[in-house]
Formats: sequence, C-alpha cells, structure tokens
Amino acid sequence: MTTTTITTPLPTDTERELERLPLRWARALDTADASILETLLTEDIVVDMTPATTKIGLEFPVLQGRETVIPTMIGAVGPLDTMHAVSNVTALGLGDGYLVEAYALAQHYLPGEGPDVTATRHALMGNTWTFHVRATPDGPRVARFTMDCRWMEGDPTVLLAAIS
Repeated sequence: MTTTTITTPLPTDTERELERLPLRWARALDTADASILETLLTEDIVVDMTPATTKIGLEFPVLQGRETVIPTMIGAVGPLDTMHAVSNVTALGLGDGYLVEAYALAQHYLPGEGPDVTATRHALMGNTWTFHVRATPDGPRVARFTMDCRWMEGDPTVLLAAIS
C-alpha cells in the first residue's frame, strides 16, 4: 500500500467504522476469537511486530497471509491472560485505502495467573498500532498491521509462554 497521498476529510460513517477496527483487533486477541480476525483481514495480510519485539529482546517473524496470521496470533496471545485497552485512534484516507493508528496498552499474564493477586510475573506494554486498510466490497479490511513498543514493564518472556 502506498502511504504518500492523504485525503481528508473522511465521511463520518467511514471514519467511525475505521475507528472501531483496533477495538475489534484487541477483542479478537483478548478473547482468542479467530472469527473476528477472519472478518478484519485481507487474504494477503502482513503482520510486522518486529519494531516492538526487537526493542524488548524477542524474535518474532513477520507473518504473511490470513491462513498464517490468524492461528499464529490466536495461538500466541489467546492462551495468555491478556487485556488490551485501546485509545487515541485516528483514521486518514490514503490514495489506495486508509491508515488507522492507535495506542494500545497490553497487559499479559501467564495462563491462569491473571486473577491471582500473588502472581507478579507479567508483561505490560505501551504500544502503537498501525493498520493499513484496504477498501473491499465487504468493507474495510486490514492489509498490513505494524506494532511498535513505546515502553515495557515486566518480563517479556511471558509473551512466549503460549508458543514455547
């Protein structure tokens, strides 16, 4: 997707639909609901979390294709006790689609430890999420997702618990 041509303003209905997209992404991860991601992603989706994972000392590959992205994302985050809070969502028109950006606060505990007040091993991250969105006949669909980490607290290896 090209990000050089920005058009404004977006129609109100389009802007509202796009602003809900990061909330639905977070909901899919928090509830391990692959069906939500199925409706959000293009077939050729690219997920790049390397800007975030390299900053916190982890290796995570760039994922390509809906058939790879969905089971990998749900498999990595779904089993964890996780909650995302999304804010500061903005949506802009691009020459070939849309750019949606958001802040995401992500709290991760090992499976079953989230409600345990004595459990202290966690990963709390302040991230920026960037979605390149393509207009399709079925509505806006995410063609590329990039995550960057602004700050991290805790143990980043908690994020590997479900895939180790």
